[in-house]
Amino acid sequence: DEDEDEDEDEDDDASESESESEELLPIEKKARKEDARLKKEKADAAAEQLETNIQEEDVYELEESDDDPDAPPNLEHVQARIQEVVRVLGDFKARREAGRSRGEYVERLTADLATYYGYNHFLIRYFLDTFSVAETMELLEANETQRPVTLRTNTLKCRRRELAASLINRGVNLDPIGKWSKVGLLVYDSRVPIGATPEYMAGHYMLQSASSFLPCMALAPQEGERVLDVAAAPGGKTTYLAALMRNTGMIFANEFQKKRLSSLVANLQRMGCTNASVCNYDGRALPKVLGHVDRVLLDAPCSGTGVIAKDSSVKVSKSEADIAKCAHLQKELLVAAIDCCDAGSKTGGYVVYSTCSITVEENEAVLDYVLRKRDVKLVNTGLEFGRNGFTSYRGKNFHPSVEKSRRFYPHVHNMDGFFVAKIKKLSNRTSAPGAEPKGDLPFGRDDDDDEDFAAGGSDSGEQDDDAAGDGYGVGQGVDDDVAPKPAKKKNARARMLAEAKAELEAERAKKAEKEKPAKASKKAAGDAPAPKKKKKKSA
Repeated sequence: DEDEDEDEDEDDDASESESESEELLPIEKKARKEDARLKKEKADAAAEQLETNIQEEDVYELEESDDDPDAPPNLEHVQARIQEVVRVLGDFKARREAGRSRGEYVERLTADLATYYGYNHFLIRYFLDTFSVAETMELLEANETQRPVTLRTNTLKCRRRELAASLINRGVNLDPIGKWSKVGLLVYDSRVPIGATPEYMAGHYMLQSASSFLPCMALAPQEGERVLDVAAAPGGKTTYLAALMRNTGMIFANEFQKKRLSSLVANLQRMGCTNASVCNYDGRALPKVLGHVDRVLLDAPCSGTGVIAKDSSVKVSKSEADIAKCAHLQKELLVAAIDCCDAGSKTGGYVVYSTCSITVEENEAVLDYVLRKRDVKLVNTGLEFGRNGFTSYRGKNFHPSVEKSRRFYPHVHNMDGFFVAKIKKLSNRTSAPGAEPKGDLPFGRDDDDDEDFAAGGSDSGEQDDDAAGDGYGVGQGVDDDVAPKPAKKKNARARMLAEAKAELEAERAKKAEKEKPAKASKKAAGDAPAPKKKKKKSA
């Protein structure tokens, strides 16, 4: 009888579920199926985790690498070894092999991660020194997937709601990028090329990564101000600044690389920015050329360790020397940007420094340097999210205010790795507080050094031998403690000019030697008495 009652109850439940399913909308049915699937996956994961916990009680013996260096690596074997080593490092005391040090496990993990993800050993070791092992794994996985496509509405020409409606009608699936931005849109998929729609051609939006919104939001330019963008190409940030200023005031869009000026000018015209003036100077020369402005944006050239998902060549192309060169250049550019800013501005006096790198040497260390070299202070960026900057790194302590900067990571914020800091200039002194002023030169140089400091706007088009990919020569500058470099060899053009000049001088010297005897004989003949002419008698 009890079995019959249970069968009847099951039939009633089945009939009720069938009636409910008939009443549900199709989207609600899909939602219930999705919930059931997720519940089942969660139960399976819990069971798998239980088995893993039982296995984790075993001690992992670190095996030596028996892979043939000439043979292709067995990635499945490498991946399994990575998981085991990460598990051991998570609870090292309980799971380590007797007689093995933590350094041995880290070295094995570094080599395996470099093999599995395709990095050089330097970058993997750098990430492990900067983050925990678990977070390093998350960062490496995040760098293997592309960031979402985002675009920025051009408020000079339309509103975000109008733009979204137009793109949805064209088959673009999108959503607002988040509460932190009023102009960003996140694109999931599109039936049409998102960079070739009529709206794009008309300048209604700009294809721009979400992280590049942040420096402009932190700078917060006001209407009617004079603003400088030190490294402007291809124009995403410059056009955002123009929109925030509603095409008032003046924007100096500087770009050192001449080949990038065409894209900058094209985007300024397409987006309808009428308050921007494009110039082509070395950013380090701008204090002499431009004078003072109200606000400065410096999105500095960097190693690109935050955008590995876009440029995978960074995995193997960057070394400690490359990061040191970038950091040195960034110090020069940031000091020049601060010198361009007017501390006496009624509405401004701010400099925003940003990079697409996650290395400490290019970010917090640069800020710590300028805090010692100029009369400035760090202020809050005004950004609602992001991690605080590091105040110490590998035994080196930075100024406590460096914590006010913001860091953004691919594995945390689902955007390119980025760094943003906002600086308030307190006075127009070109020396550190309490130090003797060094004159009006931008970096406290002596007059004798001016010959080695050439503006990038010259028509020569020549670059130093150590010029980086961004067009800047990374040489000695500012007040950095760098050993003096040996004198550089002259280039081919200079050698040809010097040889031609030497030949010309030699010919002149030979000609002068030949002319000396002739001049001496003429002089002797002039000293002797001239013979008297006889007068002719008249007939």
